[in-house]
Amino acid sequence: MAENNFDVVIIGGGPGGYVGAIRAAQLGLKTCVVEKDPTLGGTCLNVGCIPSKALLDSSEHFSAAKHDLSIHGIKVSGVELDIKTMMARKDKIVKDLTSGIKFLFDKNKIRWANGFGKITSANTVEVTAPDKTKEILTTKYIVIATGSAPIELPFMKYDNKNIVSSTEALTFEKVPKHMVVIGGGAIGLEMGSVWMRMGAQVTVIEFADMIASTVDTQISKMLLRVLGKQGMKFELGSKVTGASIKKDGDITVNFEVLKDGSKKEIQCDKVLVAVGRRAYADKLGAESVGIETDERGRIRVNEHLQTKVSNIFAIGDVIRGPMLAHKAEEEGVCVSEFIANGYGHVNYETVPSIIYTWPEVASVGMTEDEVKEKGIEVNVGTFPFTPNGRAKAMASTDGLVKIVADKKSDRVLGVHILGPRASDMISEAVMAMEFGASSEDIARAFHAHPTLSEVMREAALNVHKLARQM
Repeated sequence: MAENNFDVVIIGGGPGGYVGAIRAAQLGLKTCVVEKDPTLGGTCLNVGCIPSKALLDSSEHFSAAKHDLSIHGIKVSGVELDIKTMMARKDKIVKDLTSGIKFLFDKNKIRWANGFGKITSANTVEVTAPDKTKEILTTKYIVIATGSAPIELPFMKYDNKNIVSSTEALTFEKVPKHMVVIGGGAIGLEMGSVWMRMGAQVTVIEFADMIASTVDTQISKMLLRVLGKQGMKFELGSKVTGASIKKDGDITVNFEVLKDGSKKEIQCDKVLVAVGRRAYADKLGAESVGIETDERGRIRVNEHLQTKVSNIFAIGDVIRGPMLAHKAEEEGVCVSEFIANGYGHVNYETVPSIIYTWPEVASVGMTEDEVKEKGIEVNVGTFPFTPNGRAKAMASTDGLVKIVADKKSDRVLGVHILGPRASDMISEAVMAMEFGASSEDIARAFHAHPTLSEVMREAALNVHKLARQM
């Protein structure tokens, strides 16, 4: 059937899939997106980035009303948490954004095939709809953009009520008394922050001896101190061994301290397992056409994001690299442009990463440790938010900006921020690195006063010990 014949079929309607589809349509390619869920947007929009940030912002307001507004001369009493309204607001934001994607599909004449997509040959995708009916899509190119799923501990299975993934942690109907978070990465720290601000006691159990282990060591240590001051508890260098649930819902979490082998336990009423995510590459039929996966189940691709089957591509969480929505988006655009024009590029050296605690953590490029491991001589400039006028006005002065620059060329190799609105500040560093800027370039550029961005400038000046505000 003619309506089932396409230039590009993309399996997965998350950020990589829908952004790639829109770019493909803009380039004149007849495009179809296969998505098994009832809404577009994937994990990010439905149960990830967007709902978690909605709750993070709401919980920040609640915490400010209870604890912080008085220093601004604003007296508030009788502050109450209406969790039902908070969740409804979060759900509306998600609905508005997922509906917006459907509008963009209609505008760009992209077909959405709602169902589970399975590759049946190099040029065909079988779609099984929710009502179990099947159809075959014929296409010149296939793009796998199926994302990832939470990793489940084999000895601590999700029951979606007491022991949960991040998906269920977005929908609690009441604030836990004590939530244990297994994993001290971005998801665990963000969701831990949400419920801690709303009144829960939160304990993070982390296998490594540091939290947020992918960020710069100096930043990680500062974040640990800041979150500790806020009330979050940590058990670092510890391995969870199991959990038992009583009839009344109370949970005992057992863990072992790696340093001395001692056994410990914690009582709680919720356990969030946030030990990472796995590529969702199984059940797609990829292996039946010769597509290879690596030891972590990720689909192998070349520099053009092609699989071993040259007309089948893979992007996003299902391949190597950081599992970030904006990384998937750029890969989606890259593949569509490669299909249409024969070229496409993603600069993996400038992919920013963010942890939306408060203060926030944002990084791009290499850490100081990574640079030294490569044998590159560097100059490092840091500057705290403490003396910054805007940070003082906000009453948010924890953190610093750190810039790592090549000692010979002064080219910026990495920028790492712990501070207020770090998620917005990091874009300057990304742009600077994209154009191969030096620390001097950043230092000599105007930074409006008074703004948080002045800390970036002072850190750049301090690469050569020229900071002026200290």
